[in-house]
Amino acid sequence: MNVTVTRPSGAASSELRSLLHGLWLPLITPFRNGGLDETSLKRLVRHYADKPIDGLILGATSGEGMTLADDELMRIVALARAELVESKRDMPILLGMSGSNTRRLCEAIEGTAAWPIDGYLIASPYYSRPSQRGLLHHFKALANCARLPIVLYNIPYRTAVYLANDTLLELARHPNIIGLKDCCADRNQTLDLLRRRPAGFKVLTGEDAQYFEALGDGADGAILLSAHVETESFSAVHSLVKQGKCEAARAHWEVVSELTRLLFAEPSPAPAKYWLFRTGLIDSAEVRLPMVEASAELAARIDAEIARRRSAHDAKN
Repeated sequence: MNVTVTRPSGAASSELRSLLHGLWLPLITPFRNGGLDETSLKRLVRHYADKPIDGLILGATSGEGMTLADDELMRIVALARAELVESKRDMPILLGMSGSNTRRLCEAIEGTAAWPIDGYLIASPYYSRPSQRGLLHHFKALANCARLPIVLYNIPYRTAVYLANDTLLELARHPNIIGLKDCCADRNQTLDLLRRRPAGFKVLTGEDAQYFEALGDGADGAILLSAHVETESFSAVHSLVKQGKCEAARAHWEVVSELTRLLFAEPSPAPAKYWLFRTGLIDSAEVRLPMVEASAELAARIDAEIARRRSAHDAKN
């Protein structure tokens, strides 16, 4: 790699806990002709640097991280940070990571220690289905080897294993584990965690369709693929809820809530990539196998929704 970018001091890892709130974007990874589309990536980062988002996630589920080679992931991080610096936007970046081999994942974390990132978003190990005790030791081992903070990612419908609240609360005591992306799909578990969590442990929902509800329950923010579209409205939902203006927040939510269903009508991120392609933010809707591009039927629905929103915008202006 020949791209070197220094992490800005304003988004230093020691401050990440205080920055882990609001609306975070799990950025898609644009591809073209089988390779990383660097032109589209830079365009995307410049676009969202000008939007009201509070942080970026790179190389996670929405970024098709499991299909990326190490050099591609390094390139994505370097280019994203360079574009943020160029845009004069001091925004934290988390790197998505996952794996079922604890030792190998520790090595991967150590190999990224000098990258211009501020922390990690790490999912539970998939397929192996460890016990809660195994999960506890797994994440403690990762937190011990990481030089940057870790945000846990609880998403049992993808990993086939869930992090119980007692396990999460024990992990929250580790000084290097600062928060959670919550996709447990169990509101009672989330409410219990929000009630029992220690001070400073942040909880961000990752369930796009439950965004408004989660904020009302006390979540600190969200990590939402859907916020690639109508970003300002998604951001307004959070800021208005935090101001206690729930009816105004609900009005913004009604503008975007249907998007959370449309953009997940087929496996993500294919629908979002098609939307971004059709609106000119990326040059191709390409995804990598085993993902496939949005079907012709869904593409037609997305085209119709883009046209509808453009007409409504033009009529308003």
